[in-house]
Amino acid sequence: MILKCLIVDDEPLAHKVIENYISKHNNLELHGNCFNAIDALSYLLENTIDILFLDINMPELSGLDMLRTITQPPSVILTTAYSEYALESYDLGVVDYLMKPIRFDRFIKAINKVIKVRKPAINAAADSKVVPKKKSIFIKVDGVQHKIILADLTYIESRGNFIQLHVNDKRYLTADTLTKMDKRLQDSGFLRIHKSYIINTNKVKSIQGSMVLVDDKMLPIGNSYKQAVLGKIGM
Repeated sequence: MILKCLIVDDEPLAHKVIENYISKHNNLELHGNCFNAIDALSYLLENTIDILFLDINMPELSGLDMLRTITQPPSVILTTAYSEYALESYDLGVVDYLMKPIRFDRFIKAINKVIKVRKPAINAAADSKVVPKKKSIFIKVDGVQHKIILADLTYIESRGNFIQLHVNDKRYLTADTLTKMDKRLQDSGFLRIHKSYIINTNKVKSIQGSMVLVDDKMLPIGNSYKQAVLGKIGM
């Protein structure tokens, strides 16, 4: 997990201290430096960051006032020489409050808090992107819907305005196109190898030149599909 950081502080020395600490942490990456809250707000409009190191006492607009203007702030670690704002800052949802001069061990503790807070959200986002592979599809043959178990489907061939599915020792002819079927089978272990053929990659036994052996059937690989086939099957 790499966390993108922005430092907002009107003191150059404070930037150097935090920059040094960031450089020592494998999970942190410095993406910007701002020396006042106005510039920081402009930066956040155009960039996405994970951790905001924010000073409280700055000219024109304080760090706390800046936070009040952000509807969806990143994880915020306040850096200040004044302890009296601690309670107010936590009401604004900051992760931690570091007193200057900032010690490295205290800095690490604050980063660990950020990681602990962010991990569940990252895992949830990753889980939400996982789309289970289809195990079966239904196709219509002579007005009847047939369930096709994809693990049993060897290959599909184009036949004019129809396509034929080869499922074990059975054949199913349905009014459809390979292009539409290719989209239906996306991310399910099937690969188009020719303008007339889609194969089940789990059924491939060998590739010989421009031919692929799928179970006991030798099928041609189209010239425009060769690179994709070799990249996907890797034989």
